[in-house]
Amino acid sequence: MPVYRLAEMTWEEVRDTDQLRVVAILPIGAVEAHGPHLPLGTDVIIAEGMARTGAERLSEAGFTALILPPIWYTAAEFARGFPGTIGVDGDTVRRLVREIGVSLAEQGIRTLAIANAHLDPENLASLRAVVGEPHEGLKMVFVDLTRRAVAERLTEEFRTGACHAGRFEGSVVMSERPELVRTEVATALEANPSSLSDAIRDGVRTFADAGGPRAYFGWPADATAEEGLQTVGVLGSLLAEAVLAAHEVPA
Repeated sequence: MPVYRLAEMTWEEVRDTDQLRVVAILPIGAVEAHGPHLPLGTDVIIAEGMARTGAERLSEAGFTALILPPIWYTAAEFARGFPGTIGVDGDTVRRLVREIGVSLAEQGIRTLAIANAHLDPENLASLRAVVGEPHEGLKMVFVDLTRRAVAERLTEEFRTGACHAGRFEGSVVMSERPELVRTEVATALEANPSSLSDAIRDGVRTFADAGGPRAYFGWPADATAEEGLQTVGVLGSLLAEAVLAAHEVPA
């Protein structure tokens, strides 16, 4: 079955799809600081890669995948003090995702899968909340990358919790949009093993207070496009598997 991008279609082409077999995929990222070497839109780049590879796997399983335009603006409290970061209230995110789902359901599209790559606690809480709400006639699927069973399938750096603008994210951007990586800057950066996940559990609320004064954590100099390609594939598989499970289809 085909993979479509909604923004590139006409309304009649959308009308003529088999809507009961359509899975709409919504990439969600952020506009926020990702060190001195990665673009502000890093999370959206990762989310779109996840959406694309997830769509390809769903297509192979007999679904029509419809990739929606991404949500760029989300809660971004941790990066608030860095120029270029644009954050919105978490409830704004929750209501926006809900209303997108309502609009899709009104058109007969019954599944909305969220491809989220932005791990700010407030953003995650908003997505968990909206997925937990009742949605008449709509399946809403969300892969929470911070869940242990999910994280174990991702890279070693990701599992340390020191993975913002480090090897994990840098590798994906090198794979997806290499021209946006400031390679000379990245290779000169020292490792920062401070764990964001530990800092969050301790109640810290900013990158700087968590030990990231330049808004990066992990091992950015070790990023490779090869690892990024593999990571995007795993992210897509996780998304597709969640959708198939929601439809009770074996992965």
